[in-house]
Amino acid sequence: MSAVSDPLELLTNKGTHQPSFLSPIWNPLACGVAGVGVAIFVNWGFRRPVFSGIQKHIAFGALGVGAGSYFDQKRNEYLAKRDAVFRHYIELHPDDFPVKERKTYGQVLESWVPVR
Repeated sequence: MSAVSDPLELLTNKGTHQPSFLSPIWNPLACGVAGVGVAIFVNWGFRRPVFSGIQKHIAFGALGVGAGSYFDQKRNEYLAKRDAVFRHYIELHPDDFPVKERKTYGQVLESWVPVR
């Protein structure tokens, strides 16, 4: 059971959500490393020394970081739009999403009597 009893509260960001340390840099970092990996793979495929043409590694790494940032931005836009649609639907149909009363474990679990 979630700690929130109101469905609209789940979809509302009041500035209380703190992203983790790696959250904003994970996609750009991973795509940058993948770009450098592509440059290494291309050199290996052409039977050249793996780190020859360092400008190619820098260029592919920068392209990867740019692509990762772009993917992050598009993902955030998509998730914001999706949450807005969900929030609007919940506002239009409040009877389908009643506010639930919070219960403790003592109210949910039945009393247990050992059978020997």
